[in-house]
Amino acid sequence: MAHEGPRLPAARGPLSASVREYLLGTGPLPPAEAVARASVYGDDLQLALYLCYELHYRGFAGVAPDHEWDPELLRVRAALEHRFLTALRADTPVHDTVDDALSELLVEPVEGTGVSHFLCDEGELWQLREYAAQRSLYHLKEADPHAWVLPRLWGRAKAAMAAVEFDEYGGGRPDRVHARLFADLMTDLGLDTAYGRYLDAACAETLATVNLMSLLGLHRSLRGALVGHFATVEITSSPGSRRLAEAMRRTGAGPAAAYFYDEHVEADAVHEQVVRHDVIGGLLEEEPHLAPDVAFGIGVTGLLEDRLADRLLTAWRAGRSSLHTPLNAEMAHIS
Repeated sequence: MAHEGPRLPAARGPLSASVREYLLGTGPLPPAEAVARASVYGDDLQLALYLCYELHYRGFAGVAPDHEWDPELLRVRAALEHRFLTALRADTPVHDTVDDALSELLVEPVEGTGVSHFLCDEGELWQLREYAAQRSLYHLKEADPHAWVLPRLWGRAKAAMAAVEFDEYGGGRPDRVHARLFADLMTDLGLDTAYGRYLDAACAETLATVNLMSLLGLHRSLRGALVGHFATVEITSSPGSRRLAEAMRRTGAGPAAAYFYDEHVEADAVHEQVVRHDVIGGLLEEEPHLAPDVAFGIGVTGLLEDRLADRLLTAWRAGRSSLHTPLNAEMAHIS
């Protein structure tokens, strides 16, 4: 029996409502003026774009697979992408060189203030559950958006990227696939492991971080930026994962919850070296003109992660949920 994708989420405004209705065959796509009016980082535009991108992954229940290459839907997606990418280019700090962009990632601040620091030092179990629900939009398809870049690389960069991706996919062992390990983490936290289950709950800032990966991955012209994004993820993952593993242990989240991050501490410390020296190095050896794109990919990843961190920490410090729709009370039991 063929796998059926997740159900379509509820709309968050006229754009996402129109895209949703079109996918179901019950209404037209949004007009160009609606795309132009929408807040670029807001729930409505980000969800509409997410719906378009998800057709290239697992799709949605009740949505025809042919919609993946629907010309009219692709036209709307292009308009949404243009709004998003234009804003990202305007808002991302410009680095003179790739080395300058990387140098900011390689030094851990003495007094960190990010999400992993908060969760490690004072996070409560309900906040860890919210964090896992938010991140599930990516981690249940971990490495998939980055895999789009493989056909666009060659030589040393392709070989190194494939080696890192092989690790992300469990080195050939299905029980070690990182998406599987994250599902085990979710089980420890009493969360539903179904793919796409928390799309309705995730905030716009989370949608934007996942949309960025799809945007960069699905466009060959943005291959340099995707490599920069991937490098940022790998370089920052190890220290952040160490703190998150400690948070899981401190709150009694469960062994699988801690193990997911323990695995990333070791694996991503190795990946960092491979990505910096062989993926980025190999790419720029072959295509030195892509250096500004790689730097952009590094900077824009930080931009959207900072926006997400602000959303999470502002809500949590006020004792509020960070989610668009809070987790159901009946799922709060941790077995």
